[in-house]
Amino acid sequence: MVRIDNLELGEFPLLLAPMEDVSDPPFRAVCKQQGADLMYTEFISSEGLIRDAAKSTQKLDIFDYERPLGIQLFGSSVEVMIRAALIAEKASPDLIDINYGCPVKAVACKGAGAALLQDIPRMAKMTEAIVRSVRVPVTVKTRLGWDEKTKNICEAAERLQDAGIKALTVHGRTRAQMYKGNADWTLIGKIKENPRITIPVFGNGDISTPRQAIDVRRKYGVDGVMIGRAAIGNPWIFREIKHFLSAGEELPPPVIRERAEICRVHLQKSMEWKGPVLGILEMRRHYANYFKGVEGIKPFRMQLVTCDNSEEINKILDVIVDRYEGQDVLTSVQDCAWQGKYS
Repeated sequence: MVRIDNLELGEFPLLLAPMEDVSDPPFRAVCKQQGADLMYTEFISSEGLIRDAAKSTQKLDIFDYERPLGIQLFGSSVEVMIRAALIAEKASPDLIDINYGCPVKAVACKGAGAALLQDIPRMAKMTEAIVRSVRVPVTVKTRLGWDEKTKNICEAAERLQDAGIKALTVHGRTRAQMYKGNADWTLIGKIKENPRITIPVFGNGDISTPRQAIDVRRKYGVDGVMIGRAAIGNPWIFREIKHFLSAGEELPPPVIRERAEICRVHLQKSMEWKGPVLGILEMRRHYANYFKGVEGIKPFRMQLVTCDNSEEINKILDVIVDRYEGQDVLTSVQDCAWQGKYS
């Protein structure tokens, strides 16, 4: 049984990655329905949170059906991160996660996210201060290092554990790689081999099929995997991995009717959370993902992204089901997964 402090997550937990403009409550709802064991909010700016910025505070919304859920924070100031963590704790998350991995310029160039990989002592100091300030478990998500010459994750893992974190997730790329190239799990495996490391270690990067998840478990000994890009438009990847773990066989791809039904649930949750107008607008970014790989879907997708009425959207989904039901129209799980900038 894998535990984060007193939080039990199962034998090989599957985590949904925190992804900006993706991992909101509606998306988390469908991923939870499909078997995600632990999920995170979109990453939240500590500066925005202490200023009570609407975009930041709304990301604190947590619903009971999502639990266990972690709130992820990023920032460059120790004092501001402490204040933000205390605000986040009031939202009653199951844990607080610190982002030391975001590589984008807007974050890293301000000394936050992956920038802390250039200063491990400062990273440890910030982490310890946050751990001491809150009552909930604190975890960290980070990368292998800043660049190829400074892959210092093994040192960072020890320092972070000493600072009091209860679990560590490592994305198998450096900051310099951004989201390009292949994830390297070798150093993640070395962390697990270190007898000093006693906290759960989760791996992240390029997991888009059940076989890949099982392979990294066997080869690198990770306690679980975090899935990002491959879950977008493909939330059933969680149940597929669990089925492979228990039965040793792959499930067939979801039929078009199931894709449409999950899309409906996602739409309904989006409207419940942000209202009918904004909920429909924000759902538009997801339609292509749910039906990626379906031959001839473009005209229907164009209708979905221009329609502003939920009843009409559901009618379009009905037409899609009628048009494609029973046909072998879907590509592989990996091809259907959204290939965006997050993982």
